[in-house]
Amino acid sequence: MVEKKEKTVFGSDDLGIWDSIVKEQQTITVRSEKRRFGKEVTIIEGFTEDVDIKAIASKLKSTLACGGTVKDNYIELQGNHKERVVPLLVELGFSKEQIYVD
Repeated sequence: MVEKKEKTVFGSDDLGIWDSIVKEQQTITVRSEKRRFGKEVTIIEGFTEDVDIKAIASKLKSTLACGGTVKDNYIELQGNHKERVVPLLVELGFSKEQIYVD
């Protein structure tokens, strides 16, 4: 009985709380750039190494129905999605006050 109690306190249930604390303290910048041939790209940066950027990029790409990639701790999404990304990041657990749109 004691083993089960220790597992819930120090086990995988504790990791969800830590992830939410880490996400709320991140300062994220969302901006768009114009690339070759007039193509626009949305760049989301400011993630620390504690966050699974690949999983976040995958969720954003599937929700926004666009392509994209992860490079050097930032996410590139094809197209201009600055206004649509902010509510999705808040839904994923990031603080709205810490998300800046350029």
